Amino acid sequence: MDGEPGGPGVTQPPEDPYLPGRPDGGVTVDRYELELDYRVSTNRLDARAVLHARATRPLDRVAVSLHGLRVTQVLVGGKRPERWTHRDGRIAIRLGHEVSAGTSLLIEVRYGGQPGPVRGPWGEVGWEELEDGLIVAGQPDGAPTWFPCHDSPADKASFSVTVTAEAGYEVLANGLLVSRTPRAGRTRWVYDQPEPMAPYLATLQIGRYERVPTDARTQVLVPPRLRTAALHDLDRQVEMMALFENRFGPYPFDGYTVVVTDDALEIPLEAQGLAVFGANHMDGRRGSERLVAHELAHQWFGNSLTVGRWRDIWLHEGFACYAEWLWSEQSGGWSAERHARSARARLATLPQNLVIGDPGPDGMFDDRLYKRGALTLHALRLAVGDRAFFAILRTWTARHRHGTVSTELFVACASEVSGTSVALLVEAWVYRPALPELSTDRSAAPASPAR
Repeated sequence: MDGEPGGPGVTQPPEDPYLPGRPDGGVTVDRYELELDYRVSTNRLDARAVLHARATRPLDRVAVSLHGLRVTQVLVGGKRPERWTHRDGRIAIRLGHEVSAGTSLLIEVRYGGQPGPVRGPWGEVGWEELEDGLIVAGQPDGAPTWFPCHDSPADKASFSVTVTAEAGYEVLANGLLVSRTPRAGRTRWVYDQPEPMAPYLATLQIGRYERVPTDARTQVLVPPRLRTAALHDLDRQVEMMALFENRFGPYPFDGYTVVVTDDALEIPLEAQGLAVFGANHMDGRRGSERLVAHELAHQWFGNSLTVGRWRDIWLHEGFACYAEWLWSEQSGGWSAERHARSARARLATLPQNLVIGDPGPDGMFDDRLYKRGALTLHALRLAVGDRAFFAILRTWTARHRHGTVSTELFVACASEVSGTSVALLVEAWVYRPALPELSTDRSAAPASPAR
């Protein structure tokens, strides 16, 4: 993990200039325990959050983020702190005495209100009501719209989420469903996410869904009216999973869920262990299959391996875009080579003013970043050959499984596995605005199909 040491066994998660105003807070969080009582009909949330945190440096005050909700109580170690305030999305807590780096801090926050999204450079992000239910789309800064957190992608933690909501709704959070208990017209759902997760990847999905198992580790939550179309459009996910496990290594979580909302959504979105598609993405003709592959690939690149700073987002989106090309190659569509040549030709007609290794907040989700990130990988594939290229991807996902990554770490891994420095190749594609040429050497043998 990038960052400065904060004491024995404690790493300071890096501050991210792409998220100005986020409190450093002086803590790293090991586990979140959330208890949510939610009324769908009125969008009313009453909640309690317990953060198992540690001080990353000597300090006498800490801070976490929470937007748009009212805090009613703050405890530290079961006791009232000397003072706390909640202003401008920041809960600031004065401890009353200094603690050393590495000290455990049990922070409890009771809060409630009517949650909603936060508006920023990326539009409205976070908690969002649907016609009859809700979704949480937290990337990149929406986590504090529904729970207090240290909102850094580098500060991963395990999660326990307990949700009580009206009967008749399916409730989904990250991880394994531990229990489901009906009581007086309401249902209490308990989920546990043991693998470390960045706060922005935590999610809550509530709707009138059917829960349909599609194989031993995958399922679909879908409105009854969309069941036939959705199951048809998703029925090749098992083949995608086999291909990606062959290319990237073992699937990093216990299961995978796709949620199809009854509402239309602008874009699909990923969270840890699941993805969400709108009704408009399920046409019964596999019209969005490349997006199905893209969101599945994010479970390796983005969720298991998560960037510590948003400037490195090409390590999420470029890899997921390249996975689309690999699936196309596998399933009888264009080869990755043809996709790459076509993408480069199109990028050559567009402004050459985006540095994908540091695109700035406004460029994080630019389509040029997605395509150029994928082209970086294809250029690497052409340079080192298929055998070394896929060995690099499998080593990368194994070495940093459930960890925090950076471009520098990827360069080191790729150079080590291939036996040759790839620093200049990555420099040209990732850190310079001018678009490089793709090698015309196509001597690398095409990859064998997944078994």
